[in-house]
Amino acid sequence: MHEIHAREVLKELRLIGAGRVLIQSPEGLRREAEALGGFLEENGIEVMLHGEVNYGACDPADREAKSLGCDALIHLGHSYMKLHLEVPTIFVPAFAEVEVVPALEKNLEEIKKLGKRIALVTTAQHIHQLEKARVFLENNGFEVLIGRGDSRVSWPGQVLGCNFSSARVGGEGVLFIGAGYFHPLGVAIATKKPTLAVNPYSGDATWMKGEAERLIRKRWAQIAKAMDAESFGVVTSTKKGQLRLSEARRIVRLLREHGKRAELLVMNHISYPALEGFSFDAYVVVACPRVPIDDYENWRKPVLTPREAEILLGLREDYEFDEILGVERTEDEPLGVALHGYRNSL
Repeated sequence: MHEIHAREVLKELRLIGAGRVLIQSPEGLRREAEALGGFLEENGIEVMLHGEVNYGACDPADREAKSLGCDALIHLGHSYMKLHLEVPTIFVPAFAEVEVVPALEKNLEEIKKLGKRIALVTTAQHIHQLEKARVFLENNGFEVLIGRGDSRVSWPGQVLGCNFSSARVGGEGVLFIGAGYFHPLGVAIATKKPTLAVNPYSGDATWMKGEAERLIRKRWAQIAKAMDAESFGVVTSTKKGQLRLSEARRIVRLLREHGKRAELLVMNHISYPALEGFSFDAYVVVACPRVPIDDYENWRKPVLTPREAEILLGLREDYEFDEILGVERTEDEPLGVALHGYRNSL
């Protein structure tokens, strides 16, 4: 279950003067979206529920909200991301109702293997308990480092699937709190430090070294498959938080400079079946880094990230995870935004 602060959302909508709203949610929060919609309708606001798949804060449905005549978009389940949006948007994180300290206590001996000075990171679902985790760890003799991160993340210590800037804060190792492998894998590859993932739901702890090595071997295999490719489709997304047009143009230029045929392709939802009609030998996805990594088995042709394309062309040697970075925060910049919602006004 996830904690949604419906009354705070209603308060923000009344500040905007919104009478009609679109609620966008990831698949795992459909029930919460329904409940929030019911609460808002009881309070006199017309609600529409967005039924498309949502990939994160980088994928807001503001265009759809505007075309439907909505006064605001409620983006459920993800933290604020600074984007130019077409309607006022309230980002409403969904905080997991699970305590993290018991899992840390259970795995304390494993955590000690990271060293005394450790970086602590998590996802938006558990960010509200990061302070509890820090206090527990410090009471057990650790020096805990929580990075500020860059402008793409909302809170200190938060990592995204495309941004691990808050993990680059020093220390002997990195402790990740959360479920799933993709975030801690990215942390391990980005920081090149021992990384331990503690799952607060199961109580399990997993070292990422072996997982990272397996992933990197698979990615080198994709690079090897693309070695003989003479033509490349360089794909970027029109999703507002994934549109990396200048980076895509840079990759097209590099490929052409190395004697390859390269064309820029633009689409919203990137999937191989939609590209079957093209004749390219391989693809470079310059959008969400998860597309070529999570979905590569569904691509009949090799699919690379921008950094992997640079390896292919002999421009870099070491494997690095593709990230979408923001600008570095200044020392006097606020470290985060409101925990229970954030209104992005036009």
